[in-house]
Amino acid sequence: MRMMVNSTQVSYFTLTAFFDTGLLRYLYFMIVMLLYLLILCANVLLIVIICMNRSLHEPMYLFLCSLFVNELLGSTGLFPLLLVQILSDVHTVSASLCFLQIFCVYSYVVIQFSNLSITSYDRYLAICCPLQYNTRMTFHKVAVLIALSWLYPFLTVFILLSLTVPLQLCGNIIPKVYCDNYYIVKLACSDTRVNNIYGLVVTSLAISCPVTLILYTYMRILKVCFSGSKQTRQKAVSTCTPHLASLLNFSFGMSFEILQSRFDMNSVPNMLRIFLSLYWLTCQPLLNPLLYGVNMSSIRNICKKLIFAES
Repeated sequence: MRMMVNSTQVSYFTLTAFFDTGLLRYLYFMIVMLLYLLILCANVLLIVIICMNRSLHEPMYLFLCSLFVNELLGSTGLFPLLLVQILSDVHTVSASLCFLQIFCVYSYVVIQFSNLSITSYDRYLAICCPLQYNTRMTFHKVAVLIALSWLYPFLTVFILLSLTVPLQLCGNIIPKVYCDNYYIVKLACSDTRVNNIYGLVVTSLAISCPVTLILYTYMRILKVCFSGSKQTRQKAVSTCTPHLASLLNFSFGMSFEILQSRFDMNSVPNMLRIFLSLYWLTCQPLLNPLLYGVNMSSIRNICKKLIFAES
């Protein structure tokens, strides 16, 4: 039987995945800080470019803008607390900050899949139904899709946390470098069947529905590409490659995170486990601006004009 730390709630959690790195902590701090600054600068730059240039006020770029804003949400939910923990000797975090980080990170994940799915739907309409695109993808529809891609994740994660916060906990140890709802629920002394069922249903819907839509749209796009002209194939490749690369990269990182939380990973070196658990939350926010900024000629040309204008 587990010893009860608090009969109702704990006031703080201890993140035990950190280990003593001595003076190297300052090097790790600088590397992580640089990565965070790069993420902020890259995503903010593309958001400003899309917002300030009327030629980019089209559905595809508005969906990308939503994607970049979400990268800021996810990275800001992770990095500040991570930077503090790297320099700290005692890796504790208050319960309120821990739940706030969970809200940001979990919302980021669901919003990411939602954004990728509506972007794939937009590409499907542009490539498979080009003559009907402007009538089917109106500004009102764009606004509704973006609003839903944010409000639904916020609501589902809020309900998830409202089920977790009241739990009676038998410990306060989280074996990770950031807070995770799954591990907090595992600490509970009280009945967690409702938490487990809700978590399973929400996770299944948050992943299966967007992935199903993405697979369907890409099957239709591939069908059009094989039967269409060379120009159609080139358009499909240029617009879909960044999206597909982003989806595969994010799915890979998330798959490892799910496997790590469900299976014993003690045989994997601790440093490698930390790197892979942070991969999807650190590389994705930097990769997306690079993918879309470099591959999409309209954004790339505006970036070049800004650089040459400054020089």
